[in-house]
Amino acid sequence: EAADVKALHLDVMDGRFVPNLTYGMPICEGLRRKTDLVLDVHLMIENPERFVPQFCEAGADAITIHVEATDQVEATLRDIRDRGVAAGLALNPDTPVEEIEPYLEHCDLVLAMSVNAGFGGQKFNPVALEKLASLRKRCPEMFLQVDGGVNSSTIAECVQAGADLLVVGSAIFRKEDYQSALNDLYSLL
Repeated sequence: EAADVKALHLDVMDGRFVPNLTYGMPICEGLRRKTDLVLDVHLMIENPERFVPQFCEAGADAITIHVEATDQVEATLRDIRDRGVAAGLALNPDTPVEEIEPYLEHCDLVLAMSVNAGFGGQKFNPVALEKLASLRKRCPEMFLQVDGGVNSSTIAECVQAGADLLVVGSAIFRKEDYQSALNDLYSLL
């Protein structure tokens, strides 16, 4: 908060949909007790529909699921929205935008991954820029988010391609001074 971030993006991984394992509802709930910042929960898990109610109750403001992770995409997005939480849909670099088109009317945001979900510090894949530009044309009012490899070399291109929301990890957390790192990134916008 002191560094002027606008939201916290929480990567939830199950060790199945992605090879890594991270935290779950207790961290989301603990953060909700400590901050009023937007909690943007990115479920990189198989069958995310199983955990939507718990993350909503834990205080998520937005929940993003992967189109590749469930065969109940529409029902899950509807469930998230019905609980008063913003619904997001993510797609990995190799997934074509056409795969999410049937579900766009049920989304509040779309997350274009520029890396394969599951590991921090990966190199930015410019395919995300193409997807952002395509989505911006198709859905001019949709919130568009990009995640993976967003740093001082890529942030301006992401915004130019249509990103409203920028998930930045390593470009902040690998610096000693988070405020300075954020100021440097903000100055490039």
